[in-house]
Amino acid sequence: MNRLKLTSLLILLFTFPALSQTATDIIKKADEKMQGTSSKGEMVMKIIRPDWSREIRMKTWSLGTDYSLILLTAPARDKGSAFLKREKEIWNWQPSIDRVIKLPPSMMMQSWMGSDFTNDDLVRQSSIVVDYKHSFLNDSTINGDPVYKINLVPKEDAPVVWGRVEMYIRKADYLQLIVKYFDEDDYLINTMIGSDIRKLGNRVIPTKLEVIPAEEPENRTIIQYISMEFDIPMEESFFSLQNMKRIR
Repeated sequence: MNRLKLTSLLILLFTFPALSQTATDIIKKADEKMQGTSSKGEMVMKIIRPDWSREIRMKTWSLGTDYSLILLTAPARDKGSAFLKREKEIWNWQPSIDRVIKLPPSMMMQSWMGSDFTNDDLVRQSSIVVDYKHSFLNDSTINGDPVYKINLVPKEDAPVVWGRVEMYIRKADYLQLIVKYFDEDDYLINTMIGSDIRKLGNRVIPTKLEVIPAEEPENRTIIQYISMEFDIPMEESFFSLQNMKRIR
């Protein structure tokens, strides 16, 4: 390759960075940015309705995409309840009735604790990297920041609840600023907006996630991260039914 052609190629790659990486590459970077190899955190979920609101506080742990644990710490009536994911299986521990319930796949689309998040959103049964095919849509801007707009379509037989997902990922740092969720008939169901971008643990992330249902825009659910640690030592054995019952 002569020098002129090489120079032209380098200019092209720097001018249009999407040409040097696939849509899947970008999705992987965006997912790793929010998840890490492992994580531990505390957050507050606020469910807002026209005539009432409630707050739920929780602690979370995760290891890769196959293991996660959520412990509710408030309000008092829900304190101690926990949700555990191990690979493709999900359980709910309810200390008030001393019972462990295994959640069937049919429950993944249902509301989590009365919020606008689904069970799948919280325990991440499906993976945006593994379970979807990714393709570029037209690039866009959000608040003046250039973003990749990427279409996610479920792979055949993937354990997903959405018919399609659109992700708006900031080019500068691969942060997920907007995620739109569509049903199998391609109707918009929920829009999730990431904001309050700042450093938690060892990385900069959106620390506020707001979900707005398309058909009830006066409703919303807000998750505010209080603390997060990423890429910490953690073993698969931590994510056990026994630990789900005794974790505090």
